[in-house]
Amino acid sequence: MRFLIAGLGSIGRRHLRNLIALGEHDIVLYRTHRSTLPDDELAAFPTETDLQRALTHYRPDAVIVANPTAHHLDVAIPAAQAGCHLLIEKPIAHDLRGVDALQRAVEANHVRVLVGFQFRFHPTLNAVRGWLAEARIGKPLFARAHWGEYLPDWHPWEDYRQSYAARADLGGGVVRTLCHPLDYLRYLLGEAEVVWAHTGNLSPLELQGVEDFAEIGLWFASGAEASVHLDYFQRPPQHWLEIEGTQGTIRWEYASGEALALAADKTVLASASLPPSWERNTMFLDEMRHFLAVVRGEAFPRCTLEDGVRALALALDALATT
Repeated sequence: MRFLIAGLGSIGRRHLRNLIALGEHDIVLYRTHRSTLPDDELAAFPTETDLQRALTHYRPDAVIVANPTAHHLDVAIPAAQAGCHLLIEKPIAHDLRGVDALQRAVEANHVRVLVGFQFRFHPTLNAVRGWLAEARIGKPLFARAHWGEYLPDWHPWEDYRQSYAARADLGGGVVRTLCHPLDYLRYLLGEAEVVWAHTGNLSPLELQGVEDFAEIGLWFASGAEASVHLDYFQRPPQHWLEIEGTQGTIRWEYASGEALALAADKTVLASASLPPSWERNTMFLDEMRHFLAVVRGEAFPRCTLEDGVRALALALDALATT
């Protein structure tokens, strides 16, 4: 199979390395040469700066869309029109304009799409999903997801003020950039809608027209509710999830990878830990392994284009509700 990677920032480089680790070496790079990372590891691969030439000359089987959020559809739509299968980094776009055109191109050309919400490949979060399916804590009533992480620490090699996460013109802001909980709460608890939200700026971070924190209230079709906290300024970082049910509580902690289901009397109903060899990249590696299976027609996407559209819609509703 031949792959085209669009965007060679941090996530594009990660996907490149993971493809190579999985034995895939027929890779073409489409880039604007604006990456803040060194180019040494890219020298062995053909590079194009014109997307149409990259699609028509190299005819990739699949395209990995890893450029800034605001430019995702600029790549994804032509790639789908060319019949390329797609791995689109989250969120799929910065707004819903053009999403219909992508959906039409995907359907017309029988394109298979995986959206890059890597937490769907987290082993203990998937254990939590299993416990919920088994009703270990009864009926879920309320969930709280919290993710705070200091933006300047994300990519120490670059000025955070120039990163996509900090710029409105590139589709940044904490709601879009840290929208993972909006996806994994749907994955765990079902369809949701935003019922209230408050976003704004609290920190001295120098951002370009985007928010640095959000509090979002969700209502689920099951009757459960949830609140989501996101911010760019918490030090040390915290990322955790708690789900309260009629018969107990589930707690998940990203830093340790531990998940625990407790009964009302504090009896441990279930627990899950990460495998000894697990590291953060394992999620991305498993995601890429799954994408290869999707491209070969051996697996149905774990996170579909419709999942990506729903997560983006929730993020935009949160921003509009403020």
